[in-house]
Amino acid sequence: MSIIENLVLPDTLNAAVGSESREFVVEAGQIKPLKKTVPLFLFGVAWTLGTGFLIFNFWWPFLMGEEISFDLNDEIVTASLQNMSNITVPLIFTVISILVGVGVLAWGIYFLVKKGGYFVGTPERLINYRNGKIRSIDWEQFTGDIEVSGNEKKGDISLQMRTGRMVQTSDHTSSKYVPDFIYISGVSNIFEIEKICRKRIKENDPTPTQK
Repeated sequence: MSIIENLVLPDTLNAAVGSESREFVVEAGQIKPLKKTVPLFLFGVAWTLGTGFLIFNFWWPFLMGEEISFDLNDEIVTASLQNMSNITVPLIFTVISILVGVGVLAWGIYFLVKKGGYFVGTPERLINYRNGKIRSIDWEQFTGDIEVSGNEKKGDISLQMRTGRMVQTSDHTSSKYVPDFIYISGVSNIFEIEKICRKRIKENDPTPTQK
């Protein structure tokens, strides 16, 4: 069974696929599943609002000409518009807090609105075209660990790859391996696409079979 959406593919993508049989052709609604991007967006909103409230409460009296007090090197110091000698540290902290909030929020919005590009599945490989760039991945590069969510009208599929990277744990005492994933998000017929992917991954599995 082939799943071919009524899409006009870029010439570059058509040339890359060539004469290979197209088993599915879809356009992803997002770069990543919403369940991964919405928490990032909400964290950005919460951080921005929370730090904004704290920053306003801290700086408003200062801007109104009043003295503000804060801890600097275990010593309580004051600052005002007339005495700004101690204001560097809280100013730097304020700027960093704002940049973190705005950065996370912008990143979350980007993942929410940015489309994931076109995906073409052939018997030999999975091809992704996004932002004028083509990525071609042989089916043997996937582990076969597949996660599907959503429904036939709109769903997401996560394909785990054999590649990955080592990252530090939250307590910085050790490292753990985190595999790479390919996400096909916000597309229809997701369960049929999963069947095609699983079939091709199994057929191209490079690991030796047990007898």
